[in-house]
Amino acid sequence: MDFPTTMYYQSKTMRPNFFHHLHPPTIPAAQARWRYTLGAGGTAIFLMLVLVITGALEMFYYIPTPAEAALSIQSLTYHVPFGGLVRNLHFWSAQLLIIISAVHLMRVVFTGAYIPPRRFNYLLGLALFVSSIFLNFTGYILRWDTGIQWALVVGTNLIKTIPFFGNKLYMILIGGSEPGSPTLIRFYAWHVFGLMILSAILIGWHAFRVRRDGGIALPPPILRTDPERISRFELVRREVLTMVLVMAALIIFSIWSPAPIAAPIQLSVLQTVPESASAPWFFLWVQQMLKWGDPFVWGILVPFIMLLILVLIPYIFPKPLESELGRWFPKSNRLVQVILALMASLIIFLTILGSRPAL
Repeated sequence: MDFPTTMYYQSKTMRPNFFHHLHPPTIPAAQARWRYTLGAGGTAIFLMLVLVITGALEMFYYIPTPAEAALSIQSLTYHVPFGGLVRNLHFWSAQLLIIISAVHLMRVVFTGAYIPPRRFNYLLGLALFVSSIFLNFTGYILRWDTGIQWALVVGTNLIKTIPFFGNKLYMILIGGSEPGSPTLIRFYAWHVFGLMILSAILIGWHAFRVRRDGGIALPPPILRTDPERISRFELVRREVLTMVLVMAALIIFSIWSPAPIAAPIQLSVLQTVPESASAPWFFLWVQQMLKWGDPFVWGILVPFIMLLILVLIPYIFPKPLESELGRWFPKSNRLVQVILALMASLIIFLTILGSRPAL
């Protein structure tokens, strides 16, 4: 039985459910392989679902006040049945989400899958990546223990260095002239409502545009050399299998490696940042650059320029040829590949450098 006949047989014997209808009836087999997609887009959505469920469970026990925040996390971790596992799953899912989202972004650029009509969806995905970083940062602050002092003090003080409106933006962000009780409430509100609602909207919009823009980026039909396609049933089966494997790995890792926890912060010493204090791992590269000079230049301006370059990729750089779509590293967008590879290498190098213990 040839492949088209198999798909016809499936359509007659299997009735698509809601999840099947989220996918096109068929997609090219070559571009559906894991070595092309890396499973990054679907894994990112699944991790966000894990974060929503585990975060909702944590809300039953978390108390967003400076006196109770860290203690409530300790109670959840050590006294609530499976509370430690839930917290660990939430923490490691958040860390993995940033990595997977970065991999997905690089896959899109390195395969040239950002040209029209996918240009706007590329920007939606980039906005979703940035929102996931800030979600992670605000969740990091909610621990309200001594482990987050660098992020809370140094990280928020970077806002003050922005010319003209930095001080006002800082006061809006932390709820006063210095971090205190209003700061925790505001970060909690941004984490649970502002950023989470924004991310949910972006995810839905991003997924909708994937379908509307024609699914996976492909060369025109006349230039395709492999006619084989897979059905939506096979695609959903692969996605479910990936979710099961990711969930199993998360559970094993969460049991083996607990999320960080430290002593509660004392407001009286909040402005004092110990020399051993460190940024969250996803901002270690920024912390390392701050050692080079002006905080505004290295802590705000340089990261903003790097983000701006990513935003402008579909607009100012040479576009990949349609005939080269559907495979890795098209020759026609080599400049973009080199620029992104250099930026990624710099961030990884500085992150590794910043993670080394001080001598």
